[in-house]
Amino acid sequence: MQNRTPLIVALTACLTLAAPTQADEVTDQLDAARQAYEAGQLHSAADTLNFAVAKIKEQMTAGLLKLLPEPLAGWQADPAQSETAGLASMIVGTNLGRRYFREDGAEVNLNVTADSPLLPMLTMFLSSPFMMQADPNTKPYTIKGQRGIIKHDAQTNEHEVTLMIGNRILIQGKGTGMADGTAVQQYIEALDLDAIQKAFGG
Repeated sequence: MQNRTPLIVALTACLTLAAPTQADEVTDQLDAARQAYEAGQLHSAADTLNFAVAKIKEQMTAGLLKLLPEPLAGWQADPAQSETAGLASMIVGTNLGRRYFREDGAEVNLNVTADSPLLPMLTMFLSSPFMMQADPNTKPYTIKGQRGIIKHDAQTNEHEVTLMIGNRILIQGKGTGMADGTAVQQYIEALDLDAIQKAFGG
């Protein structure tokens, strides 16, 4: 069979340009999918191609998780986590998260969210000083030209920093068990904002 599906051809061409010259698991599966398709084994070709796509997404996710910083001196951290597929991505977009903690009970949860349908509402809030003034616990916050807010809940002693990167990316840091929000801001500052924008095409 001479014709090939555009998707198989496109994936093969992209990986030929981007991947090392030696074969790997993805390119092997793409070759197998093409062979199955040319042999008329369409079901096998589709399954094999889906496997290759899943592996490509795994590599993409692994790269995104590296955007979350390592723990600061005196801190420990859980492995970074990601939600990028299925219903979760439709509701919250791509979400990266990592928990940092100290022996004294202090804890910071850092999250990066991209392409969430809820982000336009937050963008509107950050663009309106009157809305921020309505909450006495909230004050403006900026870093490297990006706008955000700092909030301290006196009842729960929770410190929160929210930062918008363009119109598509939301960064949130929440800290508990600490006297002030300095550590939360330090984790926000430890992020490479340019790398985050580049990774999400911002």
